[in-house]
Amino acid sequence: MGDEGVGVHFAQRLENEPLPPGVDVLDGGTGGFHLTSYIEHYPTIILIDATLDGHPPGTIRLLEPRFSKDFPKAMSTHDIGMKDVIEAMIFMGRLPQVYLFTVSIESLQQQKVTLSPEIEAVMAALKKQVLEQVNRFVSSL
Repeated sequence: MGDEGVGVHFAQRLENEPLPPGVDVLDGGTGGFHLTSYIEHYPTIILIDATLDGHPPGTIRLLEPRFSKDFPKAMSTHDIGMKDVIEAMIFMGRLPQVYLFTVSIESLQQQKVTLSPEIEAVMAALKKQVLEQVNRFVSSL
């Protein structure tokens, strides 16, 4: 809902983008533990998620979390969030290389499905950064 859906909006915008072979886009939505079987088949994954981290709305950060403690504290309002999925994958020894792009949001907006102007304004920059990361990974193969 609202800005918390930045990952969903981002995945939808990549649907018509030409991507290198082997690069897939998945709107994980609220998939929770069902995502583990999908994620574990890739050596590298890029996640995009909103975070309530105190940074100005629209701040984009790239994290390379190796442990669940490396994830921002407020990643999701879902019952089972990505942090829980990552903890389970670490426990099972199946965690791929993770690049996490976080977009700082101001608050959870339960009554809307569109992005705020502040978050909409950074979507092009987020796309550029994510595609650069994809290209760095693909060119290193």
